[in-house]
Amino acid sequence: MSYLNQKTIKNSISFTGIGLHTGVDVNVTIKPAIPDTGIIFKRVDIDNNNIVYPNFLNVSNTSLNTTISNEFGVKVSTIEHLMGALFGLGIDNALIEIDNEEVPILDGSAKDFIEKIVPAGFEISEAPIKIIKINKKIEFKDGNRYMSIEPSKLSLDINFELCFENPVIGNQKNKINVYEDNLEDILNSRTFCLYEDIEAIKKIGLAKGGSLNNAIVVKDKEILNKGGLRNPMEFVNHKILDCIGDLFTSGYRLIGSINCFRGGHYLTNELLRKVFKNSENFSIIEIKERNLPHTLVNRSILKSIA
Repeated sequence: MSYLNQKTIKNSISFTGIGLHTGVDVNVTIKPAIPDTGIIFKRVDIDNNNIVYPNFLNVSNTSLNTTISNEFGVKVSTIEHLMGALFGLGIDNALIEIDNEEVPILDGSAKDFIEKIVPAGFEISEAPIKIIKINKKIEFKDGNRYMSIEPSKLSLDINFELCFENPVIGNQKNKINVYEDNLEDILNSRTFCLYEDIEAIKKIGLAKGGSLNNAIVVKDKEILNKGGLRNPMEFVNHKILDCIGDLFTSGYRLIGSINCFRGGHYLTNELLRKVFKNSENFSIIEIKERNLPHTLVNRSILKSIA
């Protein structure tokens, strides 16, 4: 089979969990979809106008999560970890049915999504994948925060740096090649927050479902979660996971090199909007195996796919 042909899941899979911000129990079912469908969210708790596309132009909120909305105001929030899992597994087409407005947070990473999706199997189509190739450097700045993307030959590189005054988080930097490096630490890294920020977050109606089961909480010089961190760079690695998930709102896999300082959902979305504002900034290319000796799908994940 060709890893460069469009892929969907072979069998439907379901998740149940709590929404990080809504605190409401929610059910999600991921179903196979035909080639060129893309990723589609369907709000099954709503009868009409219930399709929401995870496109960067449909992103309606980037405060502590990525929320997408359709023209009728129907929304799906906290999509970034699931989108990161789908991107990492190279899934091009899927119908995601959800019975509330927020994707369940599960353990705060993409780990639980990956562990259920992989055993469900994959269906490889005859349709070749399409990729977005960045043609020129584009950058976006917001105060002292910065993000850019520029051309790359065959890879998607993400160079990410975060900067916190808290001594436990501090300044962390990591650089990965999304298609070649082992992504286990990225996909397993959980969302995090400072203990002193929790009250303020809850005052604005968010984090109603937050707990030590689905987020790392840092208080002064202490990590409150039993067992501590899953990997030494879990904070920056989670930011990279968010970035990968948000990049998938471009609709395709990407070839480019990203540099980001103190980034987040807002910067990624604004950068994508800037890239696609001018057709000279990018090319959409149909890839065939004989033309490009490269998977554009992470092989370290595919090793577990029989």
